[in-house]
Amino acid sequence: MIKAITIKTIGFLCVTAVIAATALPKLDSINGYSEKLIIARVNSKKPVADDYKTKELDCLARNIYFEAGGEPFEGKIAVAQVTLNRVYNKAFANTVCGVVSQKTVIYEKIICQFSWYCDESKANRKPRNSQAWRESVLVAKKVLLENLRLPSLHTAMFFHADYVDPQWDYPKVATIGRHVFYGKKS
Repeated sequence: MIKAITIKTIGFLCVTAVIAATALPKLDSINGYSEKLIIARVNSKKPVADDYKTKELDCLARNIYFEAGGEPFEGKIAVAQVTLNRVYNKAFANTVCGVVSQKTVIYEKIICQFSWYCDESKANRKPRNSQAWRESVLVAKKVLLENLRLPSLHTAMFFHADYVDPQWDYPKVATIGRHVFYGKKS
């Protein structure tokens, strides 16, 4: 009787492991959580790895603040959404902090994906506008943890201020506030 229970228990654990290995990556894209958060939830007794979540939220909030601090609420969501769209794209880093700090070298020149990150005066300072910072943190939580999205930006991967013209060869998907958003090439 004990052997039968043990074999059933082992069988149940094996099936559970297979389901977790195949289903969790799908849940990752459905729920909008980073894969590391899902893995942390499975491997930990805590609901989510707090230190990882806090770091990712801070990176996203800082990116929203420095890229769209003066933009309307929808503009902040749009910048956050582009950041997360990149997290889920293989061409970019697979974490929020990785995407925010990602750099590219073009003709021996280092270029940051988000311009503020290469500006040391911004990258290392605390946000000065407390209202814009609070709203940036709120948007980061809603986008990262509650899966808030703007339907028009589900393919958006890039954006720039409306007063510059980089002449990108990407399809334009929206203009929100002072930013123009673009999707991937087909």
